[in-house]
Amino acid sequence: MVSNPVHGLPFLPGTSFKDSMKTAFHRSQTLGYRNGYAIVRHPTVGIGGDRLQFNQLSQAELDELASKAPVLTYGQPKQAPPADFIPAHVAFDKKVLKFDAYFQEDVPVSTEEQYRIRQVNIYYYLEDDSMSVIEPVVENSGILQGKLIKRQRLAKNDRGDHYHWKDLNRGINITIYGKTFRVVDCDQFTQVFLESQGIELNPPEKMALDPYTELRKQPLRKYVTPSDFDQLKQFLTFDKQVLRFYAIWDDTDSMYGECRTYIIHYYLMDDTVEIREVHERNDGRDPFPLLMNRQRMPKVLVENAKNFPQCVLEISDQEVLEWYTAKDFIVGKSLTILGRSFFIYDCDPFTRRYYKEKFGITDLPRIDVSKREPPPVKQELPPYNGFGLVEDSAQNCFALIPKAPKKDVIKMLVNDNKVLRYLAVLESPIPEDKDRRFVFSYFLATDMISIFEPPVRNSGIIGGKYLGRTKVVKPYSTVDNPVYYGPSDFFIGAVIEVFGHRFIILDTDEYVLKYMESNAAQYSPEALASIQNHVRKREAPAPEAERISLCTQAGMQCQ
Repeated sequence: MVSNPVHGLPFLPGTSFKDSMKTAFHRSQTLGYRNGYAIVRHPTVGIGGDRLQFNQLSQAELDELASKAPVLTYGQPKQAPPADFIPAHVAFDKKVLKFDAYFQEDVPVSTEEQYRIRQVNIYYYLEDDSMSVIEPVVENSGILQGKLIKRQRLAKNDRGDHYHWKDLNRGINITIYGKTFRVVDCDQFTQVFLESQGIELNPPEKMALDPYTELRKQPLRKYVTPSDFDQLKQFLTFDKQVLRFYAIWDDTDSMYGECRTYIIHYYLMDDTVEIREVHERNDGRDPFPLLMNRQRMPKVLVENAKNFPQCVLEISDQEVLEWYTAKDFIVGKSLTILGRSFFIYDCDPFTRRYYKEKFGITDLPRIDVSKREPPPVKQELPPYNGFGLVEDSAQNCFALIPKAPKKDVIKMLVNDNKVLRYLAVLESPIPEDKDRRFVFSYFLATDMISIFEPPVRNSGIIGGKYLGRTKVVKPYSTVDNPVYYGPSDFFIGAVIEVFGHRFIILDTDEYVLKYMESNAAQYSPEALASIQNHVRKREAPAPEAERISLCTQAGMQCQ
């Protein structure tokens, strides 16, 4: 039964009444989920939805009130800063204890040994108290070696306790998964760490040796072979001894042939030969590792075996008179294998040492077989055909699709609309040509020349354009390397030859004089002197007769 006080009445027995409209009497949930995580919620309503009275202070204020202490005489006491916490996986990261140990393994089915001693290394990882047992791999032992127990926490007893670094020491036995390991020694880091932790280490012990392995180390029983050549003796003596030669196969004489690099391996244990192809990055060839599989190579065949179908049947010892041996592979010599001529240009240090000890050959220098680039072919332009300019015709030789020659855009922009004009006369033995005058226009933007003949009435010669815009070649320049007329070639008195016609410059306009004055470095002293003489003649006073004639025509009385 829930009672609620009525507003205006004292909170006394008999003044509270039951709310008949209330139907929910469940308790509010105090747990919830947000983003998949469970969180605690403080209820704000009670049973039936009544609002609960709760503290309005924040958690920080509550913590301050809880930790508040009375002020002492000398002020508020200062709390010491908490020590920095370093987790174990950071403090002991990559710190491992190493112990040398061994265990004994029974061999019940062998007549040569009754037990076997197997040496192992026990590693203890301080960061997570895990351990692992690894047996060093012994070549050709016939035993599965390596990681015997992978890294994990190892149980010490049946109660669930695990091994700790405090349980490890020298000269003790530890049992892991039913196998008893005898710890004999540890490394320097392990010794320093355990002693720093107050553990007294036992003296180290000697590692137990396997009796069968020590028996195998004894010298073999001496015996006399029936002959000097024994395949078993050769196999045992030269096992894993391989001569390596670097060779090239030069097939450039055939169509689409090239020079390719190979590695020749000669196995001393059975006198077999193997040829491997050297691949380069992005060489465009399939990555086949072997050109020739490992096999014995015949050097000299019997006469009856020349027509032997070698591509179908294998060659036996009856068809071969002589096989390839190590004496046939010499640096600097060529040898033919399967119809291919291989030139040996280098070998590895082991091969050089073997030839020095076996055959007394000490001089095996490396031969330089690097590809020498052919001399560059001098590109010469074909003779000029006479059509258009030389630069335009040369573009047909530079590219499959001719392009217009590049122009000096800066020169065209700077000298745009700048034209030098000269007055010239034609040097000709014909009397009618003596009175003809021509105007030369030199365009500085394109170095082109145009010639215009002013029309004269009743002269019998049609004037107008004498030569369109074009570059004019000097008479003594070659066709392949033409030299064109420039601004420095035009001055008063200069002779200009245009396609077999000779012109003499008589006069210039005022712009030419200003241009020559501003660009005097481009002109020769002869050209500058001609212009100066022309200017002096133009500024000199007229003769006396001409002066009287001019005064009379003007109606003036000369004194």
